[in-house]
Amino acid sequence: MKVLRSKKKEFSEMIEKHQAIIHRVTMVYTNGPADREDLFQEICLQLWRSYPNFREEAKFSTWMYRVALNTAISNVRKKNRDIHFEQLLDNDRMETESSDEKEQIQLLYRAISKLNRIDKALILLWLDEKSYDEIASILGISKTNVSVKLVRIKRKLEEMIFTQE
Repeated sequence: MKVLRSKKKEFSEMIEKHQAIIHRVTMVYTNGPADREDLFQEICLQLWRSYPNFREEAKFSTWMYRVALNTAISNVRKKNRDIHFEQLLDNDRMETESSDEKEQIQLLYRAISKLNRIDKALILLWLDEKSYDEIASILGISKTNVSVKLVRIKRKLEEMIFTQE
């Protein structure tokens, strides 16, 4: 009984410490507050179910990203709906930026919203300053594939942004 309580407490602390990861994933893969809340809970449930299998070979945050992204992608497939990409920036940061910067950020997010699910996940991780090794581990692809895909995604985003302006 003590071991279970200890595991629950450890899990709760890790979720609290890294909950921003779940929030970022839910922002990318949902289109409204109710959907975000549902997906957040679904991800937490899946993390709890998967927690006994966490072997600490990777960082907790890396494992958490992988579970969160897989859950989000599965959720989208189940619901079979379009995905809308919403801003990931904090309101505080948005308030301090000039209108030009806000406009550029909105252009970027509109372009990202048009990417496929895997490319969205990859660019989300890159924007979150994850290393190529971490991205590869989370997405289950090679480091070389991460590099190649990022170059292509950046090129694609650049083309989309310049055709929007």
